[in-house]
Amino acid sequence: MKKTILLMTTLAFSLNVSAAMVVIGNPAAGVDTLSQKNVKKLFMGKKTKLPNGDKAKIIELVDGKPERIAFHDATTGRSESQLQSAWSRLVFTGKAEAPTQVSDDAAVIQAVLAAPNAIGYIDEASVTADVKVLLKL
Repeated sequence: MKKTILLMTTLAFSLNVSAAMVVIGNPAAGVDTLSQKNVKKLFMGKKTKLPNGDKAKIIELVDGKPERIAFHDATTGRSESQLQSAWSRLVFTGKAEAPTQVSDDAAVIQAVLAAPNAIGYIDEASVTADVKVLLKL
């Protein structure tokens, strides 16, 4: 019963969150937009470079955050355990660097502004004039 309630709550929350999520980047990167396909590949580690050719720095919310789960439901279709497994393999084989994990939208913005090649995702309501919206989900 608890699992059913938790699942329904997470699903309802993720539907609301995913409709208002945006992928953001540093305006200095020179990237104006990203396709959903590119976002999926970047956040799965299958692609490591932005369209401008620079190595992407992926900024993620910490494991277990409902916003992170909703984002990945909408973009990659992967669960937390699938994400952890995929990134562990990529890091172990040296094919990619693990994403930087931060605690909230403000920290995502701060991390994106700290590196010109960084991308992350936040709630659309948290967007500031300092970052560039690359994809609205």
